[in-house]
Amino acid sequence: MRCVFILIAGFILSPMPLFSQAARSPQALYDAGRASQADDDWYSAVENFLECLKLNPAHGEASRALAECYYELGEYDQALNWVRKARTLSRLNIESETLEAFILAALGRLAEADALVKDALSREPYNREALFAAAELDVARGRTGDAATRYKGASRLYPDDRRLLLSLALTLGSLGDGAQAASYAERAQLEHPEDPRVFYYSAYLEARSGKIAQAMRNAERALSLRPGFAPARNLLGSLRYRNGDFEEAARLADEAIRARRADVSAWFLKGMALVRLGRVFEARTTFEQALGVDPDDEFVRAAFENLLVAGTGAEDPRRKKAADYHFARAAAYKARFQNEQALFEYRRGLRVNPYADERRGYADVLKGQAHNELYLEELRFLQDLGKGDRQTNDAVETYGALLSGSLKRLWNVKLEELKPHWNVAVFSVASQSAFYHTDASYITAVYVKDILSHQRNINALNLETRQASFSAAFRSARETFAEDGAPCDYFITLSNAENERDLSIKAELYVARTGALAAAWTVSRTGLDRLRNSSAGIVRQLSDALPFRATLIRRDSDKALIDKGSVDGVKAGAVYDVVRKGRLQTKSDAPGFAYLPADVVGSFTVQRADEEVSLGLIARRGFFDAVSPGDEVVPQEEGAPNSAKSPPQTQETADPELRKLLMQLR
Repeated sequence: MRCVFILIAGFILSPMPLFSQAARSPQALYDAGRASQADDDWYSAVENFLECLKLNPAHGEASRALAECYYELGEYDQALNWVRKARTLSRLNIESETLEAFILAALGRLAEADALVKDALSREPYNREALFAAAELDVARGRTGDAATRYKGASRLYPDDRRLLLSLALTLGSLGDGAQAASYAERAQLEHPEDPRVFYYSAYLEARSGKIAQAMRNAERALSLRPGFAPARNLLGSLRYRNGDFEEAARLADEAIRARRADVSAWFLKGMALVRLGRVFEARTTFEQALGVDPDDEFVRAAFENLLVAGTGAEDPRRKKAADYHFARAAAYKARFQNEQALFEYRRGLRVNPYADERRGYADVLKGQAHNELYLEELRFLQDLGKGDRQTNDAVETYGALLSGSLKRLWNVKLEELKPHWNVAVFSVASQSAFYHTDASYITAVYVKDILSHQRNINALNLETRQASFSAAFRSARETFAEDGAPCDYFITLSNAENERDLSIKAELYVARTGALAAAWTVSRTGLDRLRNSSAGIVRQLSDALPFRATLIRRDSDKALIDKGSVDGVKAGAVYDVVRKGRLQTKSDAPGFAYLPADVVGSFTVQRADEEVSLGLIARRGFFDAVSPGDEVVPQEEGAPNSAKSPPQTQETADPELRKLLMQLR
């Protein structure tokens, strides 16, 4: 009887361990991981695939799926490890080969990725994943047009493929073909009406075309199909901001922060929305919290510093803390003799805390670059602040004596006489936005204006940076005059494209009097300091595009002084034309100036070039001597130094937003 009881009990209890073993079988764990992938739950998927591989290390499909998860999480080095393990288990598996190509492309190893793609296509010329990989490589190399052509060819093979339709729409949108992009997005909606991604990408494309209301509807549709869909929620928050619904934008940002506290783009959106609502104290607190999440986010830091400069006193302790970040970086650059980077960081720090003791370090860097007059000016400013210690006072005395024979001293030139000669307005246009940092082009424009304040030949006019449209920007620039009554010469509009690691800034330079496009260029940077480096690149391009221009500020018989020197590229022996005051006019559709030959009243030959001013000989043109102070000095048309370079033109570069969106489409 006892044996019968034990036997019955065994049958009753045995299903539980058998069921448990089945639930933890490699195949069951793999299937569970795939289900989590379908829901974009990458963390659960990783857990299931790792458990699967513990039980069966030779499970090649689980290794490849794990690589896909790490790819989606942006952990490309780990993704590469797992996909290569998958390939050792199944060397000829083309899915693993193309996945490795995607991962290598994300790591920037384009040549290696290209070799894999070519091998895959040689074996299967119409393999869908290989065709996608080839197109994404085109995009990564800045050949978006080639990618669009490749997608169109593939669409004839796979006419209803969701990923293909959306990829084609995105590339055409990046190329500016909004109508064709919209047609492919609409086709994707018809073919896949229950897929939230379709409506999310449609919303993005509509936002790029300025169709904000329609974009919001599609973003909301995506969220209705998948509540909590983070990309759609973040996009909707950005769209609400652009539509002026700042309260709702802040609410959506809070929702995103609750879902993922490390989402610095959501913190940035919340801070910017609070600024627009006039809740400046809350905005400052939000940006401070965001910097706690990511202290290296330049857009957050720039926005925070803008608020400090605009709304706090110079002695506010928050200013000191914010400035110390830049001073620490400046000291590190200075120690490595990276003087340009050190100057930049000192200037950013002194913008926030102008009375800081670190001004002495800034002066030392200027001295190291042989800017002795600027060095002396900074030391005297320290004395004016009551910070003239013995070392500073001795240096002022020494350099004051050293520069006693300078042209500025000998000709009694005042600092206010040394003015920039090109008046430029810097704008962001409201219809332009960024994918990662909402309204980033506004922050970029303010950043560029700050850099321009240290340019000797360009005056960034104090106009409202954020403009509603191109026509508003044109009107503002054309109807604005500088403090000395001179008209605005050019206006520049800036727009950003970015993802978490890459930033591309496009600049378009327009003639203020005509509104004609004079030049356009794009600067792209990746990694840390990308806002700083790309903004500095924009300023360099702008400076190179505008030709040398000086004013004759003194004359004594046949000798004269101009307000440009060696730091502006002036060298002894250079010969310039002297143009009658008020006769220079900007070209109607290009950088530079135009004047009549009859307006040239003489020539100026440089004898001596100091840092900021130069001495030369005047030679009149014609019977009468018409050269007088206030006349302008410009390069001679043939063979003169410092003449205008060819205007920079936009070249096709990799669009970081497009790359990110295509990568998310996997």
